[in-house]
Amino acid sequence: MQPPARSALAQAQRSAAHLELRDSYMLDDPEFIAWQEGHRLDPSDRASWWGGWHDVVSQATARGVAVRRVRVVSEPVSDYIRFEYDVTFTNVAAGEQVRWLPRRQAKDLLLPGTDLWVFDEEMVLFHHFTGDGQLAENGREYVTDPALAKQCTDAFETVWRRAIPHDEYRLD
Repeated sequence: MQPPARSALAQAQRSAAHLELRDSYMLDDPEFIAWQEGHRLDPSDRASWWGGWHDVVSQATARGVAVRRVRVVSEPVSDYIRFEYDVTFTNVAAGEQVRWLPRRQAKDLLLPGTDLWVFDEEMVLFHHFTGDGQLAENGREYVTDPALAKQCTDAFETVWRRAIPHDEYRLD
């Protein structure tokens, strides 16, 4: 399987844009299961939730890389999206900018068929998931086609402009 996004982010020089389009991912994730059972991360106890991903994001933003994530979500949101919303403070603490776009507000947008990252507007990492939200076998696909990178960048920017900043988005 291709390396995860953190490898590409560690090499990014200018930008890393992440477009998320699903309402749930890996429902067997132990962190999601713990959240369903009532466990909540304590923002003041950084040592309990800060991990390798946060280090990579923090290092990228420190060298001037704009790391942005936008989630297109159905409303009312799924439990998984509630979980993501609840833990997004960790992304923000690491330096990511996060926005949310209700799916109804995306009805007139032409979007890629799968989640993706665009690094430096040159390389795209597509994430292919199974129907139940698991990352598919060989589910990471890196593509360096300039025309496709531009299409994905343009799609991301269109969603980004319309999306609601995390600190302003409210769950129903």
